[in-house]
Amino acid sequence: MQVTWKPVEDRATARARLPASAFAFPSERKEPLVDAAHVRSAVARFDQVRGVSEPERAQAFANIKAAAEYYGVGVSATNWRDLLSNFSGGRR
Repeated sequence: MQVTWKPVEDRATARARLPASAFAFPSERKEPLVDAAHVRSAVARFDQVRGVSEPERAQAFANIKAAAEYYGVGVSATNWRDLLSNFSGGRR
């Protein structure tokens, strides 16, 4: 999966003004990845994102992994499906 995430220079930019490339789910503008705390939040909330397809989840996972590497956040999951059982107990 191609990574679409790109770091944002001004992390204080209002969410509405962030480029789509700053989000794990760029088409939906869900889960901004502007710093390490937001990357951890995106991992924790991955299973809670509704209304997205499997290809969009794969894209988001690639973006999260790229942002995690950039910000020095450890992500042990190797596949987006690994994140689905973190909080809900199963797939959605």
